Amino acid sequence: MNIEQARFNMIEQQIRPWDVLDTDILDLLMVVKRENFVPEAYRKLAFVDTSIPLPGGASMLNPKIEARIVQDVHVKKHENVLLVGAGSGYVAALLAHLARHVTVVEIDPTLKEMAQKNLAANGVTNVTVELGNGAQGWANGAPFDVIVFAGALPVLPETVLQQVKPAGRILAIIGESPVMSAHLITRTGDSGYATKKLFETDVQPLQAAVTPSHFTF
Repeated sequence: MNIEQARFNMIEQQIRPWDVLDTDILDLLMVVKRENFVPEAYRKLAFVDTSIPLPGGASMLNPKIEARIVQDVHVKKHENVLLVGAGSGYVAALLAHLARHVTVVEIDPTLKEMAQKNLAANGVTNVTVELGNGAQGWANGAPFDVIVFAGALPVLPETVLQQVKPAGRILAIIGESPVMSAHLITRTGDSGYATKKLFETDVQPLQAAVTPSHFTF
């Protein structure tokens, strides 16, 4: 397999048609080597439009979803980012190239270790990976400029809204399978928030996410 040709095809045939048109993001996808973050057994799937299994029942998101998330949250060089869900470390690596610092919270010790190893092996130094449950946000280091959830949430917890700075953004995929939508929530003031629906999808739920009550009266 010609790896660089496969990477180019992924960008042109999967990612660009999904409205990822920011040239900085497209260039970044060439720089951060996705295959280095894919488990050895699935390395041949690194550029395929599919989720890739990870330890503990987790999975890497499809490349086009990863790219849309990184593009649509508009991270700037001076900003501090919270990423909930480490996965293999790939999304953290993308965000790290754009941000001042990325704090990753991962509930699974195996994934935490995998992400740390992959980030170190790829020379990413401005990421801290913490072990814990970030499904309701992460108070240590809050408020953040940007918060990104790498898995779906049935609902966005109220606690998360208070953990982003004014003018800060939260990107979360909200809903339950098969109906989920990615939302960009921007804090407009002390208690004001503006929400923009970005795209529809169906991805793996975040472990330990708060589920809404389905009781009816």
